[in-house]
Formats: sequence, structure tokens, C-alpha cells
Amino acid sequence: MTDIIDLSANDLASMLCSRVCHDLINPVGAIGNGLQALTDPSQVEMRDIAQDLIANASKQALAKLEYARLAYGASSTAGTQFDTRECERVANVLFETIKPELDWQITPVMVAKNRGKLMMNMLLIAADSVPRGGKVSVALAGEPEKETISIVSTSDPELKQKTLIPNGVEELVAGNPAEGVDARGIQPFYTGVLARLTGMDVAIKLDGSTFSIIATSN
Repeated sequence: MTDIIDLSANDLASMLCSRVCHDLINPVGAIGNGLQALTDPSQVEMRDIAQDLIANASKQALAKLEYARLAYGASSTAGTQFDTRECERVANVLFETIKPELDWQITPVMVAKNRGKLMMNMLLIAADSVPRGGKVSVALAGEPEKETISIVSTSDPELKQKTLIPNGVEELVAGNPAEGVDARGIQPFYTGVLARLTGMDVAIKLDGSTFSIIATSN
């Protein structure tokens, strides 16, 4: 069995910061371009387009920041638990800016913070499995500290959608990618870190147009 890669706290933090910067660079750049167009007297006819660009990019940047706060950071949530209502709110904000549709099936409940973060990171992987659109369903079942997190993505080929396993995600979640881990793969790798911290096993499967990522207590 291949040994699990053990990143230092500094390397893990650095790569997660790089991931956040990568997610934000496009919307923040778009805001800058829009502001530049608004202040350029030669582009008066572009004013309405620039305002729409700024509004959409601001929405995307805020959604990604809120999600990162919950999925990667300590967040402002007090104590050692997450309220799934906050997870749902933040997930809905993000899904308003991406192609897949969110189907949140969780009755409001408190979950251990690292399990909540695991769920939010699993949701990112599931969203990446339907890059052209589809539905991502999230469910949580079982008694506290022994919950099963089940996230399923489906797509419709008739709408030119497709379902796939994101590149390298199985090895990254397992913690033993053959090529090592860098900032591009840190999000699924961190998902695996959270799973091991919480004593959970993550299973990933693709069956036709259905992708599933399921975490169970070991």
C-alpha cells in the first residue's frame, strides 16, 4: 500500500491559500476591468456592460470567499460544531454562480466542525464532476459522530452535459497521488485529510451519468 503523504502544516496552509487565490483571481480581475472601463471616457458606451460585469464578478468573488471560509478556514462559527443551515446558505450562494443545480436534502442539525468542513469539500468535488451542469444532491444520515455523508451528481446527456471523475481526485482524497500534491490538487487532498481526522472513509464512484462521493465512519 502506498504511504499517505504527510504535508507540514505550513505547506498545507500555503497550498490552501494558493487555491483561494486561484479561485478569486478571475472575478477580482473582472471587477478591475469593469472599474477601468467605467473611468475611461473613451468607453462610455460600455458603461452598462461594465456595471453588469462588476456586479456578476462581485457576486462570484463573495460566494467563493464565503465558501472558502467555511470549507478551509476556522470560520466565525462559535464552538466546535457547524449548523447545517449555515452550510446550506453558503452552498446555495456558491451554486448560484456555477452551472450545476443544488439539491440540499439535509434536515437542520448540528455537526462536528471537521465533519461539516468535510461535507463542504466533498460538495466541491461533486460540483466539479458535472462541469457542464446537472444536479448535485446532498444527504446526511445517522447518529451524531457516526453520520454518513452522501453526495450524488447526475447529468443529462441530452442537454450536452457530462459526468466525470475529476482528474486525479481518487488518489488525492486517498492521500497518495503518484505525482505528489501541489496547489492544483490541494482541495481534494485536504478532503482526504479531513476524512482521516474525523475517522471516515470516502468512496468515489462513477456509474454512467451518476457520480457519487460517500463518507462513512470507519
